[in-house]
Amino acid sequence: MTEKTPGAGAAAPGKVGRSLSSPGDRFGEQFRANLSAENIQSRVIESELRSLKLTLEELAATGEVPRAAALILGARRRYIGGEGKGAAYAQLLNADLSATLSNVFVIDNRGLTPLTVLTDVRASDVLVVFSMRRYRKETVRLGRLFHEAGGQLVVITDSDDAPLAGLASALIRVHTESASYADSPTAVAAVCHLLSTLTTASAKGARRRLADRDRYAADLALYLPEDDQEGK
Repeated sequence: MTEKTPGAGAAAPGKVGRSLSSPGDRFGEQFRANLSAENIQSRVIESELRSLKLTLEELAATGEVPRAAALILGARRRYIGGEGKGAAYAQLLNADLSATLSNVFVIDNRGLTPLTVLTDVRASDVLVVFSMRRYRKETVRLGRLFHEAGGQLVVITDSDDAPLAGLASALIRVHTESASYADSPTAVAAVCHLLSTLTTASAKGARRRLADRDRYAADLALYLPEDDQEGK
């Protein structure tokens, strides 16, 4: 009889989760009444490691992230969009890109709306859009209209068959399978980090902008002194 390693067979929860579109449906499948906290933790950790590994290996083979970074660097204006959890990913990517690049804008429906962006799209503009299942209609409409207006799309999504995949100048696919009721954000966050790192590494003036940010952050007293950060 073959001995099973701890967590063996945990691929099934992720596959089941992908077959159910609603978090409510997945909750009943993933969290059975007889599962302990330790068992759930083990399954989630194993699932997250697997999704992250698959995502990074596939992206290394496709070259889509360097392609996306080149599009962002070459753009006159860089827009980032997404709804729901996609909005959180957009803010995460914006926090890193705007530290080293100029003309980075989040379409958040407050300071900047889709209508404002779409009325002034140029061929030199790029939109990085986060579109994950269940594929928010607002995000899909924005991506399609931006493409039709002549802009370029960098699509970060969880499927090669996602609604905006066929319009992408660069398509970054992430694995979001999870042992939880919610799709995993782990690989998406990693891709944001990877994309911003590659973009910054080739950005002219990145060092100067970072130095300026440090200086103004000190002038504005944005952060705790280093002694206080150590809990003294």
